[in-house]
Amino acid sequence: MPDEPTPPTPDPATGPEISTPAVAPGPGHFLPGGDGQVGGAETPRPLRAKGQATGLGKAVPVGAGEPRPRVAAPLPTEPGQSGYGAPPPAPLPGAPSAPLTGSRQRGGSRPVGWSSSSARRTPQFAADPVPVKPPRQFSKPVIVAVAVLAVIALSGAGVAGYRMMDSYDTVANPLARPSVKQTDAPLPAPPQPTVTVTATPVPDAVRVKQNALYTVGKVPAVNCADPKIKPSSEAAALRYYRALLPCLNRAWEPLVRKAGYPFRAPKLVLYAKNQTSCTGESNLAFYCGEDETITMRGDQDAKLFRQAPESGRAAIMSTLSHEYAHHVQMLTNILISSRSREGWATTEPAKLEENRRMELQASCLGAAFLGANKAALGLTGRRLTAWEFQTKHSGDEYNPKKKRDHGSRKNQWLWAGVSFKTANPASCNTFVAPAAKVS
Repeated sequence: MPDEPTPPTPDPATGPEISTPAVAPGPGHFLPGGDGQVGGAETPRPLRAKGQATGLGKAVPVGAGEPRPRVAAPLPTEPGQSGYGAPPPAPLPGAPSAPLTGSRQRGGSRPVGWSSSSARRTPQFAADPVPVKPPRQFSKPVIVAVAVLAVIALSGAGVAGYRMMDSYDTVANPLARPSVKQTDAPLPAPPQPTVTVTATPVPDAVRVKQNALYTVGKVPAVNCADPKIKPSSEAAALRYYRALLPCLNRAWEPLVRKAGYPFRAPKLVLYAKNQTSCTGESNLAFYCGEDETITMRGDQDAKLFRQAPESGRAAIMSTLSHEYAHHVQMLTNILISSRSREGWATTEPAKLEENRRMELQASCLGAAFLGANKAALGLTGRRLTAWEFQTKHSGDEYNPKKKRDHGSRKNQWLWAGVSFKTANPASCNTFVAPAAKVS
């Protein structure tokens, strides 16, 4: 490294050197013959202060007064040491970092002034003129045809205008008659689309003789207690019927569904004149398949109850369960097929026999319900004795008209007595029984 220059040391004998200002040139100093002429008189030397050194002093090397260049610091060699050429040390874990400051321009650089490219892609001016499409040339026959059509059209328009003006000439017809366009007749509505479902028909004989109802098992015991209502009046009898009807629904619904048929509860009403379209003996209780309604004679049942309460209750249970059995036949299509077979019969005895098979089956199904629920309904003792007596003495022999359409009292007990013990619809297939058992 070179030695730095040292400033001159003042002489202690003479003291510090004092700079004396030079004498200012006078007028004509630089003119020819003046004091400043080269080669002329000797230029006076500047005065020196007393005690000023006459030497030039200590020599100073060239460039000693210039600023020295800065030398870069050496690269760090130890961990944790920083320098100009090394990145700053990593911050300690958990120390807060200094937020970044500054701004950024969104959207990138934007062209300014002439830096944007021009949208013009073609020259604005052209030296050649725009070509003109030559007019279309038509042949003479075409021109003649068009002219003829124009003449015909003008002639027709003239004739039509003349006739129109002629219609306004007379006073009797000052205005033309307005023409009213008749509307067309409305088009008939298109027929609604129909869906035809082809199903294999089941013969009536198969439905009544091989119905699935005969294979569903016993009628369940639903534990319905005998209603505590005393049916001593027609209104009270109606309440008694409606209290007993849910028991029949609960007992027969699972069997009907198990046989593969949908279940619907029947309606129940008291008898009134002209209330139903079903035909038959209106002085007795009956079932109407058209509206699936059971019609009961509350007046007759109330009268019997007032005479003998146990016999009255037994009669109500027997009659209601018999009419409900007709509803079961309706749900399983037995009633419909039996009516069809009766209608196709060619003789009156054959028609009556078919009707007796259907009625005896209803008595049998009703007795199956009573036998399955005899304990809950209190059908024991005197009430059971009354029911047995009524069943054995109800038949065509007691019909005032002597019409044999429900079966004899012997066959009534034959079918009802057995099913009361078995409580099974399989015991009620009257359509396969011989004629002697359905007489």
